[in-house]
Amino acid sequence: MMRVRQAVLAVAMTMAIAIATPAAAQVLDATYRGTMLCDKLPFTNDRMREAIEVTVTGGTARYSHVVRLSKVDVEATAEQGTGTIDGQKIGLQGSWKGGSRSYEAKYSGSFVRRSATLKGSQTWTDGGKTVTRACTGAIKRPLKPFLPRGQKQAG
Repeated sequence: MMRVRQAVLAVAMTMAIAIATPAAAQVLDATYRGTMLCDKLPFTNDRMREAIEVTVTGGTARYSHVVRLSKVDVEATAEQGTGTIDGQKIGLQGSWKGGSRSYEAKYSGSFVRRSATLKGSQTWTDGGKTVTRACTGAIKRPLKPFLPRGQKQAG
């Protein structure tokens, strides 16, 4: 009877600790997909919400972000960049060029469980003028059972 009480008490204490501490993210090697929402530019009609795809391998990341300057047309080339993973933090840097317009981008964020929120900016150059706009977004990886077997990690 005493062992049963001790076992129940041990389980209860473990549950209390698990509930009290925030869940640590498990940054797995995978492709994370999501969207970025960026402020309006002087030459666009609206804020833009576009797809972003981030592939994490070890402590590095590479990403691709769709560029759209109107509600209809997607630009021929996407924003491309690289980044680093440092614990639960992610930092991305990239760029895009199309015709006379170009920009440099920097985003950073933190992972919580299987997703990360991103925040950053794009510094545009257009006809000799420079404009900076803010961007926010989120990326998420598939559930662990849906990752390719070679990419699963213990945990």
